Amino acid sequence: MSAAYWSAVLEHLPDAALVFDKFHIIKLMNERLDDLRRHMVREAEGAMKLKIKGTRFLLLRNPENLRQDQIPKLDRALKLNEPLLLGWYLKEELRELWNQPSRKDMEAFMKDWCEKAEQSAIGQMMKMAKTLRIHASGILAYARHPITSGKLEGINNKIKTLTKRSYGFHDENFFILKLLSLHHSKYKLLG
Repeated sequence: MSAAYWSAVLEHLPDAALVFDKFHIIKLMNERLDDLRRHMVREAEGAMKLKIKGTRFLLLRNPENLRQDQIPKLDRALKLNEPLLLGWYLKEELRELWNQPSRKDMEAFMKDWCEKAEQSAIGQMMKMAKTLRIHASGILAYARHPITSGKLEGINNKIKTLTKRSYGFHDENFFILKLLSLHHSKYKLLG
């Protein structure tokens, strides 16, 4: 979503559709929510600070992926902190943007979401709304081109893991062979 990438694509591929991936937008939203959580921890005192501290991954994880024992801790942190609760609800609601049946519905949903974020008067949510508005054309392009870079991101993670596990390769040809065989590899967890 960087301006440099966006402008390079438009300059060199003027007829290409620019679609911003859901993963990157939700990642950005999670960063905004985490920033809000850190701000709340800095301002909180005593017992309140302890209830908010340690909730980072509970806030950022999808609710359907939480274990049963994690839900009460998340609930306690959200009940005690209204800005955090509003931010979390906005994060969860934003995930529904890509489930809208048409571009027109996506556009209406995004406009409504941005208005809610601005009405919350939470700086991080207002900043997210501004970002969504700036990148609206690329986000809404998903309605016409429902593509994702999920597989590519997965392959990139495999490459990074391979490189870290081997502490780099001195022979470029061997590295290329390892990359070509990467998708056939099955790692066995030990222990």
